[in-house]
Amino acid sequence: MLSIARGTCHVIFVYDIAFAIHLNEAERRISSATRETLKHKRRAPQYFEYYPPPLRIAQGAERVAIDTTFATDPQVELVVYDFGAVIVVYRIDLSCDGSRLLSLSEELYENKQLLADSRHRVEDLLKVIEPALTKANISSFVEDYVIFQVGAFAEPIGVEDLTRYAAQVAQILRAESGELSADEIIDATASRISFGKDDVTIVDWNAALVVDTEAEDVLTVLEFANVELLEMRFLDRRLDDALGLAYDRLSKRSQKWFQFRSDPSDLREISQWQVDSAILFEGVNNVLKLLGDQYLARLYRMVAQRFHLADWDASILRKLQTLEGIYQKISDQMVSRRMEVLEWIIIFLIAISIILPFVSPNLH
Repeated sequence: MLSIARGTCHVIFVYDIAFAIHLNEAERRISSATRETLKHKRRAPQYFEYYPPPLRIAQGAERVAIDTTFATDPQVELVVYDFGAVIVVYRIDLSCDGSRLLSLSEELYENKQLLADSRHRVEDLLKVIEPALTKANISSFVEDYVIFQVGAFAEPIGVEDLTRYAAQVAQILRAESGELSADEIIDATASRISFGKDDVTIVDWNAALVVDTEAEDVLTVLEFANVELLEMRFLDRRLDDALGLAYDRLSKRSQKWFQFRSDPSDLREISQWQVDSAILFEGVNNVLKLLGDQYLARLYRMVAQRFHLADWDASILRKLQTLEGIYQKISDQMVSRRMEVLEWIIIFLIAISIILPFVSPNLH
């Protein structure tokens, strides 16, 4: 049975609160805000950094009891990104045996108490930095994730020896008290990466286990991957709504057989949806550049694969192309109808020029 001598559980909730956030203005309004930097434990190029760096805000908080054993620390952190995302981070001290860790994992799965508290903090933050926001609106859904960071086990356990506890680790990651099948255990613990002999990170879709004494850089990558997942889900839903509205506009225009007056608002609104979506998509994908074969880049690629971020990207790009196709069709309709109007005007003028010589003598 795993027993932890020293460790921390990080519980994160990710929200989208605006189309964009002016970080300098937000920083000016919050005295406790500091710029987030990527703390490098390992050798890495200097371009492994945020651009622009988000704000990290520390707030005092009352402890939230999770069960009879665990409670959150009296400090909560919020991380604010320029593309409109906010992370709320709770920490819980870990010194327990494996059975209590599984109980904690089950309690944290979709925990309504922490969810309500995190949303309340985001709403309060929005009121403070509202002048720095563009198109403020808190997302109706949230992305939550749990990271179990172990600094030391009660009994010395090498990271290679963790394979003996794979069934227990899988239960903790899946928040599942029942015994899991061999296939489920393999799937839950398959995404695994190590830098040295004394550290390991195991990533699943609901939680991660990080065995490392200095894991700030790993935690940062895991946090950002969850931000990216939330924004991809949010953008995908926005594009679904935009496609529905754009198709409705196209259908209504197609039902009008001869429309002399064009309505350019259709094109303006669809192009605005395109631009907003493209800017958000690029903003999320470019804020943290992890390239090459370095450890953090490999970690990010593994997490992205686990979260199916490539599939979300492909879906969004496909919907952007569909929206572009609808825009082009409406544009072609407007051009075609303008040409029809011009043709009718020309026909009318030709008819007048033919009739006029026969009518003019009678006028005299």
